[in-house]
Amino acid sequence: MPNAKVLSEKEAIVAALTERIQSSGSGVLVDYKGITVAQDTELRAELRKNDVEYSVVKNTLVRFALDRLGMEGLDHVLHGTTSIATAKGDPIAPFRVCKQYSDKLGDVFSIKAGYMDGKVLTDAEMNAIAELPSKDALYAKVLGTMLAPITSLAVCLGQILEQKGGSVAAPEAEAAE
Repeated sequence: MPNAKVLSEKEAIVAALTERIQSSGSGVLVDYKGITVAQDTELRAELRKNDVEYSVVKNTLVRFALDRLGMEGLDHVLHGTTSIATAKGDPIAPFRVCKQYSDKLGDVFSIKAGYMDGKVLTDAEMNAIAELPSKDALYAKVLGTMLAPITSLAVCLGQILEQKGGSVAAPEAEAAE
């Protein structure tokens, strides 16, 4: 029978993992068997750049954490080597980065499963999410769409002013005199 110290350490790890999974908007479970140190370093740097927390985890401890959260649908993938990538900010980031590296590295690095907002996702759903642009890119598109009419109006007014023989700098020059 394991001693009390080991049990309390594992309980603390499970509690921290449960909190991490619960507080994250999304997460991806990955099989990293055969990845080189250089590839792992590159992957971790890209994940850090996207504010994604990535760590290697023991299958049993992840199983306990997922069972506490009612996500038993992931038990079938918890074998072999497992790591988890979670994100609190951009929920798309772990899917996008892990899919990128899965495509790049092939069988060496593969996505086992994923979840979003407590729901276990299918492979098709994960692929669809991975294809979405980042949150910042989506914000930029929305802002660009909102600014387009204002920019067009300014260009039109400027052209009308030039057509009538005026210039944009003319009122400023007259005010200075």
